[in-house]
Amino acid sequence: MKVRNQTQNKVNVITLGCSKNIVDSEVLMGQLQANQFDVTHEAEKSDANIVIINTCGFIDNAKQESIDTILRYADEKEAGRLEKLYVTGCLSQRYKDELEVEIPQVDAYFGTLELPQMLKVLNADYKHELIGERLITTPRHYAYFKIAEGCNRPCSFCAIPLMRGKHVDRPIEDLVKEAKRLAGMGTKELILIAQDLTYYGLQAYGERKLADLLRNLSDVNGIDWIRLQYAYPSQFPLDALDVMAERENICKYLDMPLQHGSDNMLKTMRRGITKRRTIELVDTIRQRVPGIALRTTLISGHPGETEQDFQEMYDFVEQTRFERLGIFTYSHEENTHSHTLVDDVPVEVKQERADAIMELQQGISMELNEARVGQTYKVLFDRKESGHFVGRTEFDSPEVDNEVLVPVEKDTFVRLGDFANVKIDSASDFDLYGHLV
Repeated sequence: MKVRNQTQNKVNVITLGCSKNIVDSEVLMGQLQANQFDVTHEAEKSDANIVIINTCGFIDNAKQESIDTILRYADEKEAGRLEKLYVTGCLSQRYKDELEVEIPQVDAYFGTLELPQMLKVLNADYKHELIGERLITTPRHYAYFKIAEGCNRPCSFCAIPLMRGKHVDRPIEDLVKEAKRLAGMGTKELILIAQDLTYYGLQAYGERKLADLLRNLSDVNGIDWIRLQYAYPSQFPLDALDVMAERENICKYLDMPLQHGSDNMLKTMRRGITKRRTIELVDTIRQRVPGIALRTTLISGHPGETEQDFQEMYDFVEQTRFERLGIFTYSHEENTHSHTLVDDVPVEVKQERADAIMELQQGISMELNEARVGQTYKVLFDRKESGHFVGRTEFDSPEVDNEVLVPVEKDTFVRLGDFANVKIDSASDFDLYGHLV
């Protein structure tokens, strides 16, 4: 039996980027704990002698944040406050050779699928039997739930397939087992994530199986909410909507990044769908799941985007009135198809267009929120902050969507991580205010 000195066993894991990286870090931490390591996640005052940084390489800002974080801990190592520094994740997968030259203080760089190799360097064993076992870093009552890895879509602007590889499904039985384990730990909300939820099943079963997966997860005792993020519009599996409509514990919520509202741009982006078909799909979703909240993400300033293309996107947003919406400015990523095009939209124009879309969305969101005043909703409370209990309805995902605020008063009792009914008294553009019923 291996016996380690405790002073050489302490690891602090730093996570950057998206919710998929959060899950990867949680799996890593579960493996380390099973190997008798003392593990913390983003500890502000850590006495860890080993730091592992899980990086993001998605767009320019995320890459810079990852590099800055690596450099900060490289300085810690050079100052003698850190023994070992390891880097994993998307940036490391994509730029490993360059990083090894530019930041040699890092002891080793690992790609997104190299967890066993990293554990080996740490003198730890990769435990295959730990199916779905991880240390949750989110509040206990919700967890991100990765159902697949990688992506087979040919989107011209996206570097994710370069960093995450081809789409690989996780088996339904493994996912159900993990859901039951999470429910036993107190998790009430599963937030389903993948690069493309709607592709689920094609790799493992030869057909789309999202509807079947939803039925199986919905049957798990203790799971009150199941939320879908990152759906792809082309060849959307409509049978999943029927399950959403019939099962009370599947949130009437869908995150479906559409990227643009101009046929010219959708074709250039290789999205495999037209504006007309997109509008028809949105209408179908709303008809089959009445009251659903649709979230989308757009890109401004892709190469070749004209003022007319932008106006079409603006009109599309105005017409479709998404309940939730975000927009990125285009990032010119190496080794993508879009990188072969001239990045011809000035930075300031990209930002102006993004700002115009968000100003439009702010007004839409305000109108939709005002329509909720006087209604009562089931709210899951996440935290207490600035004199309010802060929670979410089924129409809102953590971190990115609207919140419900209830004032902290003497006669108001809210247990964080629990549900309560809240009557909405007032609204702002992106938040609702109410009192417990």
